[in-house]
Parts: sequence; structure tokens; C-alpha cells
Amino acid sequence: MSTLKAGDKAPQFELMDQDEQKVSLADFKGERLLIYFYPKASTPGCTVQSCAVSEAQADFASAGIRTVGISPDKPAAQKKFDNKYGLGFPLLCDTDHRVAEAYGVWTEKSMYGKKYMGILRSSFLVDAKGNIENAWYKVSPKDTVPNALGAS
Repeated sequence: MSTLKAGDKAPQFELMDQDEQKVSLADFKGERLLIYFYPKASTPGCTVQSCAVSEAQADFASAGIRTVGISPDKPAAQKKFDNKYGLGFPLLCDTDHRVAEAYGVWTEKSMYGKKYMGILRSSFLVDAKGNIENAWYKVSPKDTVPNALGAS
């Protein structure tokens, strides 16, 4: 698994959001963007992480940062997650995990001795020129917001 670091060009993407609208990295050209990857909508850690990002939207706006979450979930699951918690920002559907692979977060995991492929919870701050400003791999759900705001 290759990882991204500060100064690298952010991999381009175009994915459907929870409202089945196409969202691409290019949509945020000229703006800073927090991209965070989470394993599965409506699971405990992902809920903590996504609600924290939602609650910090005013702080992100003050810092000039937009936000998107990305998981392998389908639009219907993302929509249900957004509606249940009132998240209010794009939740993108990387069902074939191509974007996760490009960002180096699709990796082998293990649970109860069983190995499987899944998302390594990670986040990236992309600068206004489309370059990685900061990359945080294997983060705790509660660290996404402080990491991004601390980098501002």
C-alpha cells in the first residue's frame, strides 16, 4: 500500500453522494478540502467521526475548509446515515473502492482471526491547488476534526 504525503497531488475522484449527485475533487478547486474515509455508515466509530465533522462545520468554514466523507456504502445507506444524524455535507460512495485504493486506505484488515479488505480510517487535507496538505492514516474517529483544525 503506497501512502500519500504532504506535497503530493491529491488523486482525482468523481463519486456519487448520498443524493445520487456526482461530486468530484475538481468541484473544490480553489478551496481547501477535508476528505475523510470511514469503513461503514451508521457503525459506532463512523457515527462518532461523522457527527464530529458535522458539529465542526462552522469551525471548518471559518478556517476555509469544506468537507466530504467517503466510504464503500451505496447512496441509500449514505442517505439513511445523513438523515438519521443530520450530517449535512457530502457523503461519497466509493463502492468499488478505487478512490480508497488511490489514497492508500484500502487495506487488509483482520477481525477475530479472519482477514478481509476494508477501509483504513484516514483523513486528508487538500490545499486550494489540489495538493495534499496533510495526510493522517489509521486515525481514531475522534481525531479527524482536531487534526484538520490544528493544521489550519
